[in-house]
Amino acid sequence: MTAQLATPVVFIIYKRPETTRRVFEVIARARPSKLLVIADGPRSPEETSPCEAARAIINAVDWDCEVLTEYADANLGLKRRVSSGLDWVFAQVDEAIILEDDCLPDITFFRFCEELLGYYREEPGIMHISGDNFLGERLPIDTSYYFSRYPHIWGWATWKRAWQHYDVEMRLWTESTDRQKFLSQFRSRNERNFWRYTWARTAAGRVDTWDFQWTFACLARNGLAILPARNLVSHIGVGAAATHTRKHRLTDAMPTYPMDFPLRHPSAIIWHETADALSARDAILNRPSGNRMVDTLRGIAKRVKWELS
Repeated sequence: MTAQLATPVVFIIYKRPETTRRVFEVIARARPSKLLVIADGPRSPEETSPCEAARAIINAVDWDCEVLTEYADANLGLKRRVSSGLDWVFAQVDEAIILEDDCLPDITFFRFCEELLGYYREEPGIMHISGDNFLGERLPIDTSYYFSRYPHIWGWATWKRAWQHYDVEMRLWTESTDRQKFLSQFRSRNERNFWRYTWARTAAGRVDTWDFQWTFACLARNGLAILPARNLVSHIGVGAAATHTRKHRLTDAMPTYPMDFPLRHPSAIIWHETADALSARDAILNRPSGNRMVDTLRGIAKRVKWELS
């Protein structure tokens, strides 16, 4: 039997019982001692049944586990449901592993996160641990992970000490008189333009999302994310049932690979600029229409030719 996972797991669900069940089955193999479930409410009467079916899957917990639920009666939308749900989580726990209902992890993802949550617990410069690697074999990494400016969120973990800097309204951006200081971490002019436009629209409330704000919260404090040397989580939420992602992208349904242990730690905390340049080019702008990020940023994508500079 698999040893029980001590780190709390957060499971964000909505109205897709099929993918919810697949992800839940892997969580069940990890056997977390605490499971915190966040669910949005239905947008229409037609969504009531699938929302209830997704929530019913949580009743299948059959191991020694404290289950806490934060279920919305009405639909809050992506921005409000995830942000308020994670505020609820970190009002109760100091660190957590977080999965959405369309992020299917390899079982070693949980140990990877748990070990690194402990290893960097007192390191404020590390704000995020991701299970995502979109580079494949294009850039081999000789350690178990590397340090990135991009906190990818298809399976991730963080600490209360990091989440306390999150602000869904991005007031640090809107009230700043020197926004360039937040953008100066990007080496490419086009990348700076991209994020300037993105954050401006997000702060103005023109994007129903929560994750652009988290990227800003990390970068505004020069925080780094940990990305694994091999992909540990596959994004399976593509298709007509998806709320925000309905067409395939380069990064969808990527295969996962088990992480080798013991972990091989980098000798120093240094940003891997080359890896981020490739990841930004392929995983941010190179997406077909149908993805919320591209649809939101279509205007700037047409005006800006992506260059690695």
